[in-house]
Amino acid sequence: MPVPARTVVGPGGATVSLPGQTASASTADYPTIVAADYVFGCMATNGQSRTALEQCSCSFDVTASLISYVDYVEASTFLSMGQVSGEKGVLFNSSARAKEAVGNLRRAQAEAEVRCFE
Repeated sequence: MPVPARTVVGPGGATVSLPGQTASASTADYPTIVAADYVFGCMATNGQSRTALEQCSCSFDVTASLISYVDYVEASTFLSMGQVSGEKGVLFNSSARAKEAVGNLRRAQAEAEVRCFE
């Protein structure tokens, strides 16, 4: 079930429903560039359509509601640095903290997929 849409009052009192537009304290913690990067990356994987835009925006909202921005950055850093080859990359993949942070992010994204893409 997608995240509920927010209703906006337009000119003349007309209401417009905006899917994937859930204003919340959790999404407000994320910088706009991070939200845009998440949605662009998601759309690159899921297609460049209006439906993909709505689903990916929803996915970001759900993920942001389940994991703080600080935890998101930490997990993203572990994922990026874990791609470094050799001994240095292993340090970012094998620590308990790295596994926990990445696991939390993956669980949040899995929940977002269930809510937004099915």
